[in-house]
Amino acid sequence: QVQLVESGGGLVQAGGSLRLSCAASESIFSINAMGWYRQAPGKQRELVASIFSGGGTIYEDSVEGRFTISRDNAKNTVYLQMNSLKPEDTAVYYCNARKWAVNYWGQGTQVTVSS
Repeated sequence: QVQLVESGGGLVQAGGSLRLSCAASESIFSINAMGWYRQAPGKQRELVASIFSGGGTIYEDSVEGRFTISRDNAKNTVYLQMNSLKPEDTAVYYCNARKWAVNYWGQGTQVTVSS
């Protein structure tokens, strides 16, 4: 059972930046992929970015070039650096870990971008 604890959400003006953190309860070397999803009111949860055990990354089209996912293996932590934030980025952001085809989720952290 992988436990995930997110932090770093908040309220920011459009054009601003936030960094989300996700601390895992075990070594992220043992996790196949970690990522960030978001869910806005009335919308489905969507993938924002993922980082794989080999270091590769993928991004949702609307955040490409603005968001960066990274990891600190020593701290078992994955980060999402969000720059040039837009009101449409407003959502609850969830950390995800996928290990041996099982998905684990954090509790979510609210990101609100004001115009």
